[in-house]
Amino acid sequence: MANPTTTQDLPEVFATEQAQIEVADDHAGATHAEPELLGLAPYQWVSIAMLVLLLIAFVGAKVHKTIAGGLDNKIKAIRDNLDEAKQLRAEAEALREEYAAKIAGAEKDAEAMLDNARREADGIVAKAEEDTAAMVARRERMAQDKIAAAERQALADLRARAADASTAAAAQLIARNHDAAADKALADEVIANI
Repeated sequence: MANPTTTQDLPEVFATEQAQIEVADDHAGATHAEPELLGLAPYQWVSIAMLVLLLIAFVGAKVHKTIAGGLDNKIKAIRDNLDEAKQLRAEAEALREEYAAKIAGAEKDAEAMLDNARREADGIVAKAEEDTAAMVARRERMAQDKIAAAERQALADLRARAADASTAAAAQLIARNHDAAADKALADEVIANI
């Protein structure tokens, strides 16, 4: 079935400048009316619809509690992480200070041990020198005592030999120079003197 009105049957319309000016003059005094519903413009209805939607979302669905709860949980997790990081940092600094103190203490202990070892070594050397000097002095005294004893012994032996030699010489002299009569006179004289 064919459409009775086709584009071929319609008259052709040409817009001229004269026609456009007439149309513009007809609308010059007229105002354009915007569509309205209950006295509100379309942008106002869109604003009201958005407000109602947000109210339903926040009040009816309690989305704000879920969002706030999620944000609070995130904030709490971040705070916990920050607190844990602060605690770990404080522990690390405490350990660093402790080990620094231990290192300083170890250095002081090493210096004290070194000083103590030096003092002990100096003491041992001094004692060894004293003991050596005392031993040398003791051996020297012993040698001098032995020499003195040997001299005394030699003098005693010499005196004994001299006494023996003088006794033997005196005995020979007496035997040669004194006879029995001279001995009797000498004995009488000694007895008279007593």
